[in-house]
Amino acid sequence: MSTLRPRLQAFIERPSVQNAIIFLILVNAVLLGLETSSSVMQQAGPFILLLDRLILSIFVIEIVARIYVYARHFWRDPWSLFDFSVVAIALIPASGPFAVLRALRVLRVLRLLTMVPSMRRVVGALLAAIPGLGSIGLMLLIFYYVFAVIATNLFGTTYPEWFGTLGSSFYTLFQIMTLESWSMGIVRPVMENFPYAWAFFVPFIMVATFTMLNLFIAIIVSAMQSYSEAERKDTVQAIQNTQDHIETDLHQEVQTLRSEIKELKQLLVDNLQRH
Repeated sequence: MSTLRPRLQAFIERPSVQNAIIFLILVNAVLLGLETSSSVMQQAGPFILLLDRLILSIFVIEIVARIYVYARHFWRDPWSLFDFSVVAIALIPASGPFAVLRALRVLRVLRLLTMVPSMRRVVGALLAAIPGLGSIGLMLLIFYYVFAVIATNLFGTTYPEWFGTLGSSFYTLFQIMTLESWSMGIVRPVMENFPYAWAFFVPFIMVATFTMLNLFIAIIVSAMQSYSEAERKDTVQAIQNTQDHIETDLHQEVQTLRSEIKELKQLLVDNLQRH
């Protein structure tokens, strides 16, 4: 029993096993997409559902094996908890009040984020950028609120569909920020009754679109660079620790070997003196 856990850990950590799990995740994603087609389900529905259950069974076995191997460390790893939650959702009967969970089965595809190292680094960098993004988001919300109040007061009476309420002004300004039909669809019609409305919309676009969104991108890029740098330092430190450990062991072995050679020489000298 004592040797089962190391053997099982070595097995599930094999690159071939990890690649097989990634392949099954991709196959499962295709199956979930096929289930949305009524024509495909009429022709091959039982086979697709059987294959889906088989893949889910493999995922369950993998999660159980990881829980057994890593024990408490499994529950302390956010990536492992995410995998467990995604698989657990698929095991809940999707009927009655839990019918909505049937649509959530597609979350199994997100396991690719935990299985592929490059994707995991990107997700880790995005999570590290959340504090900075929160600050920029708060600034953008305040900016939006100020301009939404102004737009409602200026254009609400004439254009109630776009600026009649604070909520509609928020939505219209969001559309303008995305630059989707902002000129011909909104701004130019408004300028027919308010010729100087460009003085309101142009500064808004300059700040909201070209400044705030670029700040979002800058924070994400900075977080990814910091995350990659920290990961590189951890790798270098691990290599250095391994090298120091090897050098220490080698030095100890050399000292032991010298001591043994010295003792052997002394024994030879003593034997020669006796004869």
